[in-house]
Amino acid sequence: MPKRILVVEDDATIRDTLSFNLKKEGYAVTVAQDGADGVAKARSSRPDLILLDLMLPELNGLEVCRILRQEGNVPIIMLTAKESEVDKVIGLQLGADDYITKPFSLRELFARMTAVLRRSEQRDVRPEVEEDRLGRLRIDRAGRRAMVDESELKLTPKEWELLAYLVRRPGRVFTREILLEQVWGYNYLGDR
Repeated sequence: MPKRILVVEDDATIRDTLSFNLKKEGYAVTVAQDGADGVAKARSSRPDLILLDLMLPELNGLEVCRILRQEGNVPIIMLTAKESEVDKVIGLQLGADDYITKPFSLRELFARMTAVLRRSEQRDVRPEVEEDRLGRLRIDRAGRRAMVDESELKLTPKEWELLAYLVRRPGRVFTREILLEQVWGYNYLGDR
């Protein structure tokens, strides 16, 4: 599925050039010509990345960025003629992920988009369920469950901790003292 890009740009020539070249690169493109339309289309089209001009009618790009940051974490690249250090700092502080000044190179823009999208995907990746297996036994560490085949074992919390400890160290022999220290804690004063 192609990545969805929202281009918020009031200059028709730049907007059309970006749209054409982004589509040529395989992106699905939505365009908006002012800030209010940009916010509305960001909400309705759920883009993977937004290219946002600063000097827009209706709402300026800084205001659009502030509104969208309050609503989510969609990556935003500011694409603007405003090149002062103050403008760049404000844009980044409001939540832009990158800031490119006009005129710009399409090759550099695409490289920056790729980098921002890669970081965004890494941020969104959820860790896989942590589990250990030993034969037909499966220990789900995240869910603190133990299963043989697909039948869940009914274990107390300490029984689960002991089983999980042993499954992670198959074939090893442990003394009572080591198991008490590792599973029950160093100061356990249980009876024999």
